[in-house]
Amino acid sequence: MRKLSSVKLYVIKMPLKSPFLTHLGAVNEREGIIVEVTDADGISGFGEGVAFSSPWYTEETVESSLHMLTDFLIPLLQKQPIKHPEDALTLFKSIKRNNMAKAAIETALWDLYAKKMSLPLSKILGGTREKIPSGVVVATDSVANALKQIEAYLDEGYQRMKIKINPNQDYFFLSEIRRYYPDLPIMADANSSYSLKDMDRLKALDDFHLLMIEQPLAHDDIIDHALLQKEINTPVCLDESIVTFDDARKAIELGSCKVINIKVGRVGGLYEAKRIHDFCVEKDIHVWCGGMIEFGVSRAHNIALASLPGFSIPGDISASDRFWEQDIITPEVTVENGYVTVPQKPGIGFEINLKRLNELLLDKRVFTF
Repeated sequence: MRKLSSVKLYVIKMPLKSPFLTHLGAVNEREGIIVEVTDADGISGFGEGVAFSSPWYTEETVESSLHMLTDFLIPLLQKQPIKHPEDALTLFKSIKRNNMAKAAIETALWDLYAKKMSLPLSKILGGTREKIPSGVVVATDSVANALKQIEAYLDEGYQRMKIKINPNQDYFFLSEIRRYYPDLPIMADANSSYSLKDMDRLKALDDFHLLMIEQPLAHDDIIDHALLQKEINTPVCLDESIVTFDDARKAIELGSCKVINIKVGRVGGLYEAKRIHDFCVEKDIHVWCGGMIEFGVSRAHNIALASLPGFSIPGDISASDRFWEQDIITPEVTVENGYVTVPQKPGIGFEINLKRLNELLLDKRVFTF
């Protein structure tokens, strides 16, 4: 990679088309950070910071990510240029956690690197798929609304539904969905709303032949999940518990899960995500690519990652219009016959809609090298 000439941070905010509901609260609008890295030849790569405005998913927020990027990560990059995006993991190692901030700039470096190599990012990462299957999240507190959403998503071609559940909304909720859709591929996402005291409730969910139950226990646990997986037939999927490659390795060795949801932002970037993917393939653990209510830049990086051969389960990679009236990329991501096409242009394969980006802009910061 040639020496960088600048890094730009764009803080943006956009309302969702409809609220995204979990037991932790409702998301009505999405704030995020778009990172642009530009090299001495004037070529730019783009990444996205996917932390939320409040720390309900992880401890990170948009504000904390902005602080880390401005005061620590970008200054490190200014002092010590890197030759390859993989080097960012080592460069940022002195900064504990803050993976979403790290991933925001690391993914931008990958996009830039792929463009410099005149190759699609998917190929740079080792992707083999030309199309990836698409799933979608059903997040509502009403059975009627859930059934209505599922019907609409099936009409749009989505291949798999993820249903948000909690102890107040699980067995009856899923039984009603199963009554109408007995053969539909369904996974349940609990967002850490259960404990081992709920073992009987969780065992009962075996009745619905779910693809998996995602993160039923504590967000930082791998021990109790191992105990749970021994007692239930439904595959346990870990999400928030897997923050590093070593987390994935330990969870697999303990038998804590049969599936891992790989989110680029949660694990600190594409390089760590690929390492986890490769290890899971070696150990015969299923993986899929999770979503974070992203804008188009992060969605594009997810598409590239999900083209890797181990991603056998449809991910949360929905069309741009799932959340947005208008996304910040062109063309927007679309789902056709249940699949998203992997771009073949260099880099992430999408252009930034600068007009739309500026319409949403809350703050902009420029750092020169």
